[in-house]
Amino acid sequence: MKNLSYRTLLTAGLLATLAGICGCGTTVNTTERAQPVGQADMVDDKRVLTDSRLDVHARIRGVNQSMTAGGVLRVQVELFNDSRSRRSVSYHFDWFDQNMMQVETPATTALIPLVLEGKESRFISGVAPTPACKDFRLKLIRTY
Repeated sequence: MKNLSYRTLLTAGLLATLAGICGCGTTVNTTERAQPVGQADMVDDKRVLTDSRLDVHARIRGVNQSMTAGGVLRVQVELFNDSRSRRSVSYHFDWFDQNMMQVETPATTALIPLVLEGKESRFISGVAPTPACKDFRLKLIRTY
């Protein structure tokens, strides 16, 4: 009986240790300028959230836009993983002309995979396929 209790206690301790090791996600420490030199052209955005867990795994912090030297719209979105564990998402940009008609491209439906470590902030970018594109929509999809 004494031996069985020791084994049970040892097994429980081992399982707790393994759970602690496996359950802890990797997190990211970062450093940046306190007073950034550049000026961002931040975009007011409208969000439609259909997956609340995805909003934790890849929360949008801000949307910035600029024009390339060739006059093509470029968009940058900052995503933040608010959880402590590594999370995978996929994304893609839809592009629209001045009449809000979608501009079809071969990559219109291509999903781009992205891994975010716990508490990590990452920037994703998209460049419109033509200068006729005046607007965009970002789609985020949680992957498992």
